[in-house]
Amino acid sequence: MATVLICRRFPRLSRVTTFSTAAKCKAESGSSKSNQIKEEDPETANSRTESAATIQLLNPLGYKVSYNPSAYAKSRAASQHHAARSSDQALGDAFTSPGATQVQHSFGATASQALPPIKNALPKPTPLPEQGIQAHLSTAQTKEEAVEEKAEMHDSKEDPRLFQKGRPEYRSLSCDKSEPVETLPLEEGDSILHSVALSKDCQGPGTITDYFRKLSRLPGEQHAALLSEPRFNMLCCCAVKKIRLFSTSDLIDVLKACVRLAVPPTHHLLNACESEFCRRAWDMNLDQLLLVADCWRCLDRSVPSYLSILFSYANMHWKDLTLPQFVQLIYIVGEGRRSPADLAQKVESMILKYMDSFTLEEVGAICLGLFKSVSGISDHVMRKIADRVSLQMEDMSTYALVNVLKMLRYTRMDHLPLLKELGKVIPARIPVVNIQGIMHITLSCSALHYFDEGIMTAVAMSLPSKVTYCRSKDAAKFLWSFGCLDYEPPNEEEFYSCLIEQMHRKLHEFRKFPEHLLTGLLGLAFVKRFPEELIDFALRDEFVRKTRSSKYELKKDLFTLSKSVEIECPSYQGSLLPPQLCQEITEMVLNFAEQEIYVRPEIVETSSLLQSVLGGPEYVKNHMILPHTRSSDLEVHLAMDGRPIPFNSQDSVVGTKLKDIGISLTDDLMTQLIKGKTNSQSPMEMENEARDRSQEEAQTPHAGDPAARSGGAFLTDTELKVEPRSGHWFEPSLALPQQPQRVKLAIQVSNRNHYCYCSKRLLGLHCLKRRQLRQLGYVVVELPFWEWFPLLKRTRLEKLSYLHYKVFDPALLNRSA
Repeated sequence: MATVLICRRFPRLSRVTTFSTAAKCKAESGSSKSNQIKEEDPETANSRTESAATIQLLNPLGYKVSYNPSAYAKSRAASQHHAARSSDQALGDAFTSPGATQVQHSFGATASQALPPIKNALPKPTPLPEQGIQAHLSTAQTKEEAVEEKAEMHDSKEDPRLFQKGRPEYRSLSCDKSEPVETLPLEEGDSILHSVALSKDCQGPGTITDYFRKLSRLPGEQHAALLSEPRFNMLCCCAVKKIRLFSTSDLIDVLKACVRLAVPPTHHLLNACESEFCRRAWDMNLDQLLLVADCWRCLDRSVPSYLSILFSYANMHWKDLTLPQFVQLIYIVGEGRRSPADLAQKVESMILKYMDSFTLEEVGAICLGLFKSVSGISDHVMRKIADRVSLQMEDMSTYALVNVLKMLRYTRMDHLPLLKELGKVIPARIPVVNIQGIMHITLSCSALHYFDEGIMTAVAMSLPSKVTYCRSKDAAKFLWSFGCLDYEPPNEEEFYSCLIEQMHRKLHEFRKFPEHLLTGLLGLAFVKRFPEELIDFALRDEFVRKTRSSKYELKKDLFTLSKSVEIECPSYQGSLLPPQLCQEITEMVLNFAEQEIYVRPEIVETSSLLQSVLGGPEYVKNHMILPHTRSSDLEVHLAMDGRPIPFNSQDSVVGTKLKDIGISLTDDLMTQLIKGKTNSQSPMEMENEARDRSQEEAQTPHAGDPAARSGGAFLTDTELKVEPRSGHWFEPSLALPQQPQRVKLAIQVSNRNHYCYCSKRLLGLHCLKRRQLRQLGYVVVELPFWEWFPLLKRTRLEKLSYLHYKVFDPALLNRSA
């Protein structure tokens, strides 16, 4: 009997749910419940009698999440088994190299050979009835687990080759390892090796080729033993010695035999074959060149020199390429991770030429090849591909569709018909798509800023049962995507808890891929979730040093995370970035802003117009209030009665050089100038006082001014204030305790990139920014792009009127009262 206690769910703001699970399995003869067996996670097997594992999820209220990981596992025992062993799968799923899956299979085959023969095994004891039931259930669970695991496995070498099954022409262009062949008896294989050992001189090329063909037909479980056989090495040496005497077709057969035998990519025979194929490449036809390139891919051998020759050959014979040759060439380009610059324009013309003739799988293969080789493609061609896919999406395999989405993501193509059709087709497929496919679908939506609740909900509901198959990259991208789109699904607590738990399991992987940890943590920060242990790990000096070796620039991400924690989690006691590094990154961000953000036409014009509305440059400051959010603000200060307050001394000094401030010469001032008496004030102080007085008089609101008649109270400095633990890093305007009570406005000039595509749904980063501005005492005033950008084309009077209303909006004053 299993007892499950689930505490009540806290309000959404708390982001906390506490689960406590106690499970007890008892087998009783004659009871129908004896067949219900639940395996325990070894990592939490002792947690039933001791305190559950704890992860602290920080938020402004300081709540903690205490949970037992098994509470989030799917109900089937297979998933629990994967959760138990997931921490030991560093070899299998920590790396994304093409050979990762191959390593797993090879290891399994080798281990099976070490088992003793059946006749030498000890007899197994006859199981008791109760043990028999458990054994039967374990077998059933193992079968179910195997089916599920097979569905989740992604073979990065074989899956991209599925398009080759669609046309018979690909048989002459590719090496099909799965093609059935007649198995060679072991005795005949031993006879061949015996002949090799007895021959005093190497056999002729024809005989050597025949030996390779036959030996490659040995049962698969014998291949590893054959490769370690000294006599096979002698055969390889003979082939190397006479390699120039081989005909091209015979040499290709030797290479295909090496593919079947899974010869290691660094083998000396392959070194000789590569050199020879490069030497004779210009005497081969395109079918042969493509076939050899495909063999190299199957062998997982990098051959840049050979590929350069292939691409040059294809460039010379471009007009003669058939459709299968073209698709196979693009596949090779992608697997080689290099894009020949001189082929780019020709590739586009060929895509347009064969667009209506491609199968949908070939369309997916082309997109994957272009994506892997980081090949640019024009919007026109990408739109043609998207048009084709949007009309036939239901007939397209999910794998091919995901490849199209990858290229759509890379080109930043906003193809609404395809995205809408995706929302109709993909949610029903999500439960049967493997975890990597789901990740790419989700990431494509977030990268394109396209929010479809049906897709995101389907992903969220399916993920908890598949989470143990997530690599560190997958978990991070899921968190980023949901945070970027600012979507918290119906099962948000289960969804986020299982992903945070998986991040903990994969912590060892983040040392090699630090960018993934920061990606996931920023996605969590967007939706106001701050797992303390992971944040502390990411901001330690050791991890920060590791980020410097990443191929990505991660300083800004570290900066955003650290400062967000300072503002939103005042109770946090873990690691933070050192002040010196924060200052360095701040300067870097501000330098970029001065060159790229502050000078944007809509920002410059808005700032200028606001100066006209408020009375001068000293009343407006165009800067980044929160540099870690990487976007600008127009800051304005108002007194409690609605009058603008000058505060931007830097810009006001510049303004004084451009205009006469109109100081009056009084008797006191003349006396001080002549006699040198200062009395109680210096001339500068008197000048400042006179200037301030004249500005106050000029800015006194009229009776019809909204600021004069509002009478509304604003949020003040003292009503809501957060001070970071590590000291004052903000601009001086962020904390003015010595100033009179005032309202600080953070005016946002938004644009389309701040919102989801074709919607008014704010993206996660900008939700985070506005949330933090409010927490620091600012009133956020937005000039939404759908209102402000059209007005920029209207008269100056209309623009000034709009800004006057936004700054002195009576409704805004009443809300902040």
